Amino acid sequence: MTTLDRIRSERLPEHVALIMDGNGRWAKARGLPRTAGHRAGSSAAERLVRFAGERIGLKNVTLFAFSSENWSRPKEEVDFLMELLREFIDEKIGEFVQKGTRLLVAGVVEGLPPAFQETVKRAVRETKGGDRMTVTVALNYGGRQDIVQACARIAHEVAEGRLSADDVDETVVSSRLLTNGAPDPDLVIRTSGELRISNFLLWQSAYSELYFTQKCWPDFTPADLVLAIEDFQRRERRYGGLEGSET
Repeated sequence: MTTLDRIRSERLPEHVALIMDGNGRWAKARGLPRTAGHRAGSSAAERLVRFAGERIGLKNVTLFAFSSENWSRPKEEVDFLMELLREFIDEKIGEFVQKGTRLLVAGVVEGLPPAFQETVKRAVRETKGGDRMTVTVALNYGGRQDIVQACARIAHEVAEGRLSADDVDETVVSSRLLTNGAPDPDLVIRTSGELRISNFLLWQSAYSELYFTQKCWPDFTPADLVLAIEDFQRRERRYGGLEGSET
């Protein structure tokens, strides 16, 4: 049973980002192929997104689905993941449109298989009117790569005279990132017991609250999301300053 009355609606995180880790370990523990773990992870993502929007009322959720480093995995696994992710996005388009959910993709879309690129572009186009919730899927994404491409864009704009070097600040850099337009994550959740963020939203998560759980991603339930948000709401976010009572 998921107890929603434990979390306060007035202190909900505006943006929750999820590092969905542990699909392979989940499958290995059950004597199943890694592909079974990825399929179970896809189902978990679907449950979490639906619950986050309909039951909790979160406005922004980001899913770290495929990193720029994941290409180093065996080709068979990569091919399976590409098709699984393409199917996930394709099958959710109608539901997202119906429920007012906008889908965005952060990452180098041009590096994805052609059919996947077309699915992504169609999903983004057809859901652009969604104003109840935004789901961002990080695909072929790396945090360092994101910062590097933002710096390159800024350098080109300065060289072409469209931007002054003196005007480059955090706002300018943020606006050139692949997540431009999305608020920085208030809460970053990582599953499977690993205590790192693995090149995910490095700039954007500078002041995010981090939450780690031993559960592998396929076992992460709506009740676990409630626990994470409850923990988030107990924290005092100071952004480098002092608590209100300190002087």
